[in-house]
Amino acid sequence: MTLKPNRRSFVKAASLAGAAITLPALQYSRVFGANRRLGIASVGTGGKGFSDLNGVAASSEVEVMALCDIDSSKNHLGNAAEKYPAARKFEDWRKLLDDAKDIQGVLVSTPDFMHAPIALAAMQLGKHVFCQKPLTHTVFESRQMQMAAKKFNVVTQMCNQIQSHSAYRTAVQIVHSGMIGKVKEVHSWQGGSPTWPRHIARPEGADPIPNHVRWDLWQGVAAERPYKEAMYHPFNWRGWQAYGTGQIGDFGCHILDPVFKSLKLGAPNGLRATAPSLMPDSWTDRATVVYDFPGTEYTKDSTIRLTWYDAAGAAPNRELLGDIPASYKLPSAGSVLIGEKGSLVIPHVAMPVLFPEEKFPKDKIPVVPEVDHYVQWADACRGVGQTTSHFDYAAPLTEAVLLGTIGIRFPEQELKWDSKAMRITNNAKANDWLTKPYRKGWEPTWIS
Repeated sequence: MTLKPNRRSFVKAASLAGAAITLPALQYSRVFGANRRLGIASVGTGGKGFSDLNGVAASSEVEVMALCDIDSSKNHLGNAAEKYPAARKFEDWRKLLDDAKDIQGVLVSTPDFMHAPIALAAMQLGKHVFCQKPLTHTVFESRQMQMAAKKFNVVTQMCNQIQSHSAYRTAVQIVHSGMIGKVKEVHSWQGGSPTWPRHIARPEGADPIPNHVRWDLWQGVAAERPYKEAMYHPFNWRGWQAYGTGQIGDFGCHILDPVFKSLKLGAPNGLRATAPSLMPDSWTDRATVVYDFPGTEYTKDSTIRLTWYDAAGAAPNRELLGDIPASYKLPSAGSVLIGEKGSLVIPHVAMPVLFPEEKFPKDKIPVVPEVDHYVQWADACRGVGQTTSHFDYAAPLTEAVLLGTIGIRFPEQELKWDSKAMRITNNAKANDWLTKPYRKGWEPTWIS
């Protein structure tokens, strides 16, 4: 492993990463072979990790070879080991990768801050990677993941699995077919109230570490801190800056995905956030981020504004929503695309709705069937088809989301973004948050 990148190596990697975006689409040369079963390993087997594992293992062409989790209890490694008894068991993902000759694909379903360290190491061994959303914890890590997928020519997929749902696929097709015309503006929001902690001080003191938890391994690349019962592991890490990415990070790669897909968005020109001043350790409980993106073939103008809202009960002002009548109850989370010919509502995991309704009868809207996001990756690893949330797509989407988290750190300040140089051009302090320090001895090996 190498040390954390200094300023010189960071700029060099950023420059290379910017150039990498323009390379041709990945041609999968490391595919395992359509007539052979795919050996996989799962890192992080509790909660969403268990469902990710089961989703991929649903393919008859997949064999679960190894399982890894820092928690040996029933709800984590225990359930997975019971379902896949022949798989080797690990606490430390590094030891798993040292014993991975029979493994072709690795699932990474850990907290956000460990996605890149594990996935990068796996790709450097030539392993295909399926990684939870958001793809990474920092913008620099996202660019590194994109570069690694290209360099090692592996099959990748981010787990924003709703992308493959009929609802999101139909919404994308509606825009691409021109039904609402060129899009003038976008509003996206998450108005739910997470159960994980937000806008609070870090608790003092320490609790006894349970025998089934390897707390030292859970902390991974993050700075060491005392264990507190139910405060970080297994779920509440989402609300802490050291481990998660807040509400926009948790949901942005889902809710903004059909917006990016339908409009073919890339890197923003810049953004401005409105949010309370952050606590030292936790994420805010509310924020608005206004992005300015370059226009595309599906937008009316040369730029397009996308506004993200998150807070309990958050939603855009109804006066901004074009043809959508006041009688229509907005979903608690989703997006509205305002077009020249009508407005499209994309609820979070529900079929899209078009307005004015008399112009767009529901029975006249063609429905696009769903695909299996998990098996799609397993098939692509075997040379059958390709993935749709590969890192060439997922990394830029994640970068835009994570730039929003930087904006939240600098409320009411416009941040101008140079994607090719990977640099915020008008705020040196904001640039510091494109990357982060790593615990000594845990530094990832970067791609150059």
